[in-house]
Amino acid sequence: MFFKRRPPSPTELSDAELLTRYRQQGVVADLGVLYERHMPTVFAICRKYLRPDEDAQDAVMQLFEKLLDTLRRHEVDNFPAWLHATARNHCLMILRSRQRAGPESGPVVVQFPDAAGVESVGAAHRGDDAEEQELTEARLQALEHALADLPAGQRRCLELFYLEKKCYRDIAQETGFDLGLVKSHLQNGTRNLKRHLDSSSNSSFNTNAAR
Repeated sequence: MFFKRRPPSPTELSDAELLTRYRQQGVVADLGVLYERHMPTVFAICRKYLRPDEDAQDAVMQLFEKLLDTLRRHEVDNFPAWLHATARNHCLMILRSRQRAGPESGPVVVQFPDAAGVESVGAAHRGDDAEEQELTEARLQALEHALADLPAGQRRCLELFYLEKKCYRDIAQETGFDLGLVKSHLQNGTRNLKRHLDSSSNSSFNTNAAR
C-alpha cells in the first residue's frame, strides 16, 4: 500500500520556500504565513510614518493586498530587506498623496528611498532619542528640497523607479521618454541628488560649527 506524501504546511517552510511556493502555486495561505512572521516589523515601520495607529494598521493590510500580486511576478532574494523597503515606500506614497490633497491632510515630510546610497535615514528600529529624531527630520527636509530642485524629467523618473518600483520600460511608457533617456535621467538624477545632499550636509556642518 502506498501513501501519498502530504505537502509541508506553510509553518514548516522557510521564508524562501514560502516565496517560491507562492510564486509557483499562488496559495494565499503561504503568503499569509510569511507576512504574519514579519508583520510586527511592518507595523513598526508604518508607525514611523503614519499617525494615528489606525492609519498604520490600514497601511499594513493594504501592503499585504499589494504583495498578493507583486510576489507572483517578482523573485525576491532577501525578503526581510525587500519588505522593509517596500513597506517604507508604501507609506511614502500615502504621505505624498496627502501632500497633494492639501494642508488639511496635515503636515507631511516627503522622504525619498535609497538611490545608490544617498539616503541613510529611516532605518528600522531607531530609538526615540530626541536628538536623533531631530537629525532625521533635518535629513528628510534636505532630501525633500534636493528632490524638488531636480529637473522635472529626472525627478519623475526617480519617483517612478524608486517609489513606485517601476521598471525602465514602464517608466518609458508612462513618461513618453525612450529607454535611453529614462536611464540617463535616473543616472543623472541620482548623481545630482547626491551632490545636492552632500552640499546641504556641508553647509549644515559649517553653520553648526560657527555657532
